[in-house]
Amino acid sequence: MTIGSSMSSGYCSLDEDLEDCFFTAKTSFFRSAQSKIPAKNATKPVEEEKPEPPTITVQEIKQKIEKYNAKVTNCLLMKLNDDGTYTGFIKVHLKLRRPVTVPAGIRPQSIYDALKEVNLADMTDKRTSFYLPLDAIKQLHISSTTTVSEVIQGLLKKFMVVDNPQKFALFKEMRKDGQVLFQKLPLTEYPLYLRLLAGPDTDVLSFVLKENETGEVEWDAFSIPELQNFLMILDKEEKDKIQQVQRKYEKFKQRLQQTLKEAGGKPG
Repeated sequence: MTIGSSMSSGYCSLDEDLEDCFFTAKTSFFRSAQSKIPAKNATKPVEEEKPEPPTITVQEIKQKIEKYNAKVTNCLLMKLNDDGTYTGFIKVHLKLRRPVTVPAGIRPQSIYDALKEVNLADMTDKRTSFYLPLDAIKQLHISSTTTVSEVIQGLLKKFMVVDNPQKFALFKEMRKDGQVLFQKLPLTEYPLYLRLLAGPDTDVLSFVLKENETGEVEWDAFSIPELQNFLMILDKEEKDKIQQVQRKYEKFKQRLQQTLKEAGGKPG
């Protein structure tokens, strides 16, 4: 499940499919979706005061965008708006090691659902858990005023994940002296501004969505179905490990028996 990017202002990226083209600009990132029906069994995210964007003149922004676009090798350019804000693209790698919770038995989102902001998760109380493909990539078209918190919530909404957004964190991944370094971003940080400063090269800077590791596991943040699902996964992993060990020693046993059989017909 490596999914393409999103569309805004009438265009989309090269690896886009039609349904994904109506994400971001039409939903989470450029205007807040006002759902009249609260999501069932969902924890309301903590409302944070949105800070002011970094202090920088429009002329400086224009110069940085021109420099950035000069290095772009595809159509994913940044665009300066009349009000001094700008839009552009970021890629987010999903590196989630634990399963996520989604509505059970829900049909895929249609273009109509995206345009009308239909929340499919509201249509059922049933929940199921599954693993997202490791290192799946989602390309997002966002604004310079889009915060890390909004990016996380938008990604979860796109994949219909009903887990608490506080369970996840956005990291910036950097490479220095042959090492890969990760730094957790504050919820109030502006990812597109970081992308603008770093340039379009993802080897210099990339974004990664991971579990929000706080040291101790906050079990109270998980629902009963999630905890039950974790127990099922642990039980399955335990059984698989036991079978691996049994097969390993069964092979050793067969080899020893074969060696003893061969040695039995020979003089000591």
